[in-house]
Amino acid sequence: MTQTVQTTKWQFHIPTLPLAVYREIEAHIRQVKGVRAGLTAQTSPDFDYLQSQVAHLWLELSPETDPAELQRLQQILDYYCQRYGTGSANYLQPVGGSNGLPLLH
Repeated sequence: MTQTVQTTKWQFHIPTLPLAVYREIEAHIRQVKGVRAGLTAQTSPDFDYLQSQVAHLWLELSPETDPAELQRLQQILDYYCQRYGTGSANYLQPVGGSNGLPLLH
């Protein structure tokens, strides 16, 4: 019998963030155990030079992810929010029925 593990899914998005920075964030997050990450391409038919080429960065967290790893993820996202956003973690949104993370806001 195969047991399925329910993951928590999130989207991280800063509208003006360049593609290279999204790739940098993705590379950092992929070093966090228990977290998968990837990029979703922009789907807008209209080109806007001031908008990102990325729709969002997606994250999948295993329910068994160690709290220390969640804190590491939080630190990574906080850094990029403060450097490229307004310093708010409002850029992280749950996908579907995700309940929330104990350390992420």
